[in-house]
Amino acid sequence: MEFDTIAAISTPMGEGAIAIVRLSGDQAIEFADQLFRGKGGKKLNDAATHTIHYGQLVDPKTNEVAEEVMVSVMKGPKTFTREDVVEINCHGGLVSVNRVLQLVLKTGARLAEPGEFTKRAFLNGRIDLSQAEAVMDLIRAKTDRAMNVALGQMEGRLSKLIRKLRQDILETLAQVEVNIDYPEYDDVEEMTHKLLINKAKEIQGEIKKILQTSEQGKILREGLSTVIVGRPNVGKSSLLNSLVHENKAIVTDIPGTTRDVIEEYVNVRGVPLRLLDTAGIRETEDIVERIGVERSRQVLKEADLILLVLNYSDELTVEDENIFKAVAGMDTIVIVNKTDLPQKIDMERVKELASEHKLVTTSLLEDVGVDALEEAISSLFFAGSIEAGDMTYVSNSRHIALLNQSLNAIEEVINGVESGIPIDIVQIDLTRTWELLGEIIGESVHDSLIDQLFSQFCLGK
Repeated sequence: MEFDTIAAISTPMGEGAIAIVRLSGDQAIEFADQLFRGKGGKKLNDAATHTIHYGQLVDPKTNEVAEEVMVSVMKGPKTFTREDVVEINCHGGLVSVNRVLQLVLKTGARLAEPGEFTKRAFLNGRIDLSQAEAVMDLIRAKTDRAMNVALGQMEGRLSKLIRKLRQDILETLAQVEVNIDYPEYDDVEEMTHKLLINKAKEIQGEIKKILQTSEQGKILREGLSTVIVGRPNVGKSSLLNSLVHENKAIVTDIPGTTRDVIEEYVNVRGVPLRLLDTAGIRETEDIVERIGVERSRQVLKEADLILLVLNYSDELTVEDENIFKAVAGMDTIVIVNKTDLPQKIDMERVKELASEHKLVTTSLLEDVGVDALEEAISSLFFAGSIEAGDMTYVSNSRHIALLNQSLNAIEEVINGVESGIPIDIVQIDLTRTWELLGEIIGESVHDSLIDQLFSQFCLGK
């Protein structure tokens, strides 16, 4: 397979110590050689692979020095894309890095599309599709746990499991074909049914085992939509500030200060939360506050986790009890705040209302109870810690959907065999299972899906 030579800025835009312009393709070294002037006139094409060289970039048309650089030369196939790769390290600044990129493009390189370097690594067989998607998961990881999951997928843990399952299915299909085409025994049909049912149940068990990690894996990848709710002036904004460790929300003694939903990301003991601080839920004549209250009720319906805040120094109200009714059946942690003030709340009634939820007491003003709250959030979704270990966590929504479809297909095989459906019909579902698993690693996937997946990557990756 032949490709042209592509180039892009591979570091974030903005000021920094260095920036990198990356080239990949058969002419990557040749194009860099047209610009690079090293000590003694040494050519990059003559350099050993995986070496770095100090010199200057010179505009070949004007012979003016454009930048002082360090150039890394990596010759294929032992590179990320399995093509020749050149990385030009220049000073990190908008003018500097754009100047280098423009010079490279003038030599004949094409500006890379989003994710095109990783796409070439996939198309050239360097990585499979699940590993390619893990690259973006690694970049977007918001916690150490999420990063560990992405690293495991990049190492090919999920790929190995999927390939083994597909190989088992392929061998089973081949054996079934042999039994049908070359029957040596009178009981060949019974043997074939037994082979199918045993193997199908084994594959079913393996797929279920992988899917058991999907809930935690998806949380680590996408984060939990976490809504802070309660009546006005119970400490919702103080809770947001405590978890974020920064004064993101305005805190006053005036009820109704928060008029809209405030959003912030936070890492709570390895669990990524998308925190939403809502307007206090109460009846109000203020039209702006009323809109905020309606938005609070809306995000409540879409939340993965509810942090329901009560005031230790206030009596329970009908509004408090209505909020308890609204979060019934949802993952909720009840927080009784302001324990530094005299008690007015009926804690026995609170425990009764919060019987199906975790209950934590805090004084956010004095930073008391925050550790207990963080532990409650972590333990609610993760009974144990996620380590690199041998466990394979599946976190990608596309992978989870395909695994569920594969599970349905293999269950159709089991039902078909137990119902006495002809083998050639049952084989269709088994083949379908094999194809669905192949879509996870890119063995059987449409070009349009590949283009769509890589278009979500950042430029230069």
